[in-house]
Amino acid sequence: MLQKVRKIEIKARGLSQNIFAGQYHTAFKGRGMAFSEVREYQYGDDVRDIDWNVTARFHHPYVKVFEEERELTVMLLVDVSGSLDFGTTVKTKRELATEIAATLAFSAIQNNDKIGVVFFSDHIEKYIPPKKGRKHILYIIREMLNFRAESSRTNVTNAVEFLTRVMKRRCTAFLLSDFYERGIGEGSGANSGRQAKSKGSERRAALENALLIANKKHDFIALQIYDRRAKDMPDVGLVKVRDAETGHEMFIDTSDSRLRRAHADYWNARQTQLQQIFSKSNIDSISVSTNDDYVKSLMLLFAKRT
Repeated sequence: MLQKVRKIEIKARGLSQNIFAGQYHTAFKGRGMAFSEVREYQYGDDVRDIDWNVTARFHHPYVKVFEEERELTVMLLVDVSGSLDFGTTVKTKRELATEIAATLAFSAIQNNDKIGVVFFSDHIEKYIPPKKGRKHILYIIREMLNFRAESSRTNVTNAVEFLTRVMKRRCTAFLLSDFYERGIGEGSGANSGRQAKSKGSERRAALENALLIANKKHDFIALQIYDRRAKDMPDVGLVKVRDAETGHEMFIDTSDSRLRRAHADYWNARQTQLQQIFSKSNIDSISVSTNDDYVKSLMLLFAKRT
């Protein structure tokens, strides 16, 4: 465990120092500008910054100097449900989420920001209040690597609503999940029943409303973690599969082209609905695969916000 923590720390610290330092600072602003001091007027200073009271007292122009109120509170909402243990490449979705979360955490402390975490499944599994410092981040990384949830299911809406309740002041929140939640993408096919469609619509509406409220109070960003086999089923014959969240098992024939096409259609339907939710909630989002370079994805996210 210590070796894993150290390996992630080295990689995340290096990325935050050498690549993300300036981009993070630019992409995530402080609360505003605060008065710092007054100094003598210099050529090129904005005349609107002149402090007329001090100028009148010393018979020489002085200007007010302001600096950014930089300190932020960064919250990571990390999905720890059963589906995050899946992965068909060099890492699982949980391992990818841990690396991304660690990189964001080290970027935060580079800018003297506080960092906190909410672990969630279909309920709040653990809340770590925001603090500063390397020891705090290493504790968070250990928890992400070692934490085992009580429940294997997912309810993103509960996590978002919890953040809105618990964080009284504005924060920057990153939601890391694969968004495999009942209702997201379900009930959209031609063969879906009326009841399934109704329940699916209710779940999507609840998530959209929770995100909309949270994003009005906080700066909210969604990061979807997925494995490429979620959208591209390989032709490998008869395979036994298991739903990590419900425990349901069944055999499927992956050589059936109709099955592979239905699998791809289901993925596309889920993605369309998910992007509609993010768009209506007015939140920034990116999708990162376990076989992708997440550095490029984060760079694109930061660039989009500048």
